[in-house]
Amino acid sequence: MHRSLGSRKGDQSGEVFRRLNRYYGILDGRLPARYRLAKRLAAEVDLSLPLDELWKTHGALRSPFSGLLRKVDEGDASLDQMRVPRLSYLDLKVEIADRIVRSCHLCQRRCSADRSRGEHGSCRLGLDANVSSAFLHMGEEPPLIPSGTVFFSSCTFRCVFCQNHDISTNPTAGTKASPRELASIFSSLSRAGAANINLVGGEPTPNIPSILKALVCLDVDIPILWNSNMYCSIESMELILDLMDFWLPDLKYGNDQCALRLSGIPDYFDVVSRNHKIAHDRGSGEMIIRHLVLPNHLECCTMPTLEWIAENCPRALVNVMQQYRPSHLVPGNPKYAEIDRYPPREELRKAYDKADQLGIVWKPVS
Repeated sequence: MHRSLGSRKGDQSGEVFRRLNRYYGILDGRLPARYRLAKRLAAEVDLSLPLDELWKTHGALRSPFSGLLRKVDEGDASLDQMRVPRLSYLDLKVEIADRIVRSCHLCQRRCSADRSRGEHGSCRLGLDANVSSAFLHMGEEPPLIPSGTVFFSSCTFRCVFCQNHDISTNPTAGTKASPRELASIFSSLSRAGAANINLVGGEPTPNIPSILKALVCLDVDIPILWNSNMYCSIESMELILDLMDFWLPDLKYGNDQCALRLSGIPDYFDVVSRNHKIAHDRGSGEMIIRHLVLPNHLECCTMPTLEWIAENCPRALVNVMQQYRPSHLVPGNPKYAEIDRYPPREELRKAYDKADQLGIVWKPVS
């Protein structure tokens, strides 16, 4: 029998729920969201200092933050008893993010565009976030629904098979949202019954400054979920690492060649696997890794990807996704003939069997 991600209505003593303990602690009102703790940790620093000095202070605060998180989770400290400092760990992150976009290296393309002056980077975005849509999504993994999904416009990838190409290829899709308006969207989703705030797109990475500023304005205990292609820079990972309660990353390809040809991304596997490993080891470890099975890419992508996850992210749950369909630039294009069909049942069965052999807790999504 395949191991399933299950649903919250199932056996809460099972493996899935042990791996998502803190996430459910937030949902049950026992634990605060991480971003709220970051707002309680004082940052004794002059924000006018050079960026490298700000990074030094940021690095020095990681250990105190981990200690504070541990005390709260073990019941030795309470958020309500903590004063709000004049300047917080989250405020410091906001300042660093604002500096980064002056020579943007939020994603691994590191295009150096001055987005603070309206210059568009490789993501084709200026400074403002564009929200294409925001709603309660019932089609995510069972532990996550109803998910308060916020779709940001544009993307750092150029996937030829993108099923959201109307969003990912159009940086002006949707409506511009200030950080305060973004916080209002998060609050509205929470009031509507969202189990989490699901930051997706497109891709959330180019919108990190707006997201951090929105969290400054927010004061709701709801898990913050990073739903990403994970092609962000190491600096971006440092900024979001202590703020995300849940990781929902994609691990699309098992090699750089397929990533470059199908998504226009160089150095894919080293960058994305690095970021998965950081999120797993230094973050909460509460994550569901998504892998979309592409037709004719079983040996080059699916098998090595599952093997890497089993070895490097053993606490992660995995969604072996079967819903690939030819779309965007693929249908009828001989250049992409090998993926111009649905994945055959035999390939999917081999992927599921491989996940079972590796001891991965997984679930296919139709």
